[in-house]
Amino acid sequence: MFSDVGPMELVTLAVLAVLLFGPDRLPEIIQNVAGFLRKVRQLSESAKEEIRSELGPEFKDFEFEDLHPKTFVRKHVLDGDGNGLADGFGLDEVRSALDPRAELAQVAEAVREAADEMPQEDATPGSSAATHIDLRKP
Repeated sequence: MFSDVGPMELVTLAVLAVLLFGPDRLPEIIQNVAGFLRKVRQLSESAKEEIRSELGPEFKDFEFEDLHPKTFVRKHVLDGDGNGLADGFGLDEVRSALDPRAELAQVAEAVREAADEMPQEDATPGSSAATHIDLRKP
């Protein structure tokens, strides 16, 4: 509940509470707030139990945390026991088939072989091997 409240915020709240309520009334206020939170928690638990009893025995293993979107996806879509959708897609096979390093190595090898097969010509000023095409000119 207070997972996002840091230590500086807690110190600030404590100092503010002492200034607002005074040191003599502060323990009474803390007890009242703790009692209120306890009652809210009991009300929440009783509502959960009532919903579970209304759903019937087929939903006895139902947990409200399963309704959270991240938990729902983790449990039903990305299931690790073979019943989830992730296994049916064959993603591991696709990942292994798409290896860009292997494809790049094949292309580089083909370019090297093609360069080795090309005839070596003398680089004289009049030969075609010495002609230079400047692609930067329009």
